[in-house]
Amino acid sequence: MSEPISRREFAAVVGAGAVATVADAAEPVKPAEVAKPVEAAFERDYDGPKFQPGWKKPQINRVLVQDFVIFGHSELDMVKRLLEKEPALLNAAVDWGGGDWETALGGASHVGSRAIAEFLIEKGARVDLFAATMLGQLEVVKSLLKLQPKLIDAKGPHGFGLHWHAKMGGKEAAATLEYLQSVKEVKFPAPPMKK
Repeated sequence: MSEPISRREFAAVVGAGAVATVADAAEPVKPAEVAKPVEAAFERDYDGPKFQPGWKKPQINRVLVQDFVIFGHSELDMVKRLLEKEPALLNAAVDWGGGDWETALGGASHVGSRAIAEFLIEKGARVDLFAATMLGQLEVVKSLLKLQPKLIDAKGPHGFGLHWHAKMGGKEAAATLEYLQSVKEVKFPAPPMKK
């Protein structure tokens, strides 16, 4: 069982792009250089719902959510700081495009940041199958796969499956990875060579 890898190694193995590599850049990224999200065009071709939301409260700022989710991968101090500043960030999600939704817990889970995941759960974050898998919660994983066996192929943020999350959980999730491999064997790419 391998230990969690660095963001640079993670990006090299899976091609995670800017989310995994911005923090590793030699020069700070200037705000003007960062791509801005673009909302997809949409026009209803059906009758809308009768219920209309009131929108009584402002939404959390998109940049703040984005930062929280990115810090959720590896920077516990910043997660704590931003959560203290805005408690509603706990379950906030960002759509990286095309419905690739991610929360801070989701980020912590697919890179193996156990301390961040445990902190967020302690604060009340909504635990999902991917977080349970990374944390080595074998009985939870088994029960959900018993409920719906097709979840073995479920994809989390950026398309990472259950096997990846268990692998990133390290020794604490070894039994979970072994179980998942017994249900469906998955081969992992070799980690990049360290320079």
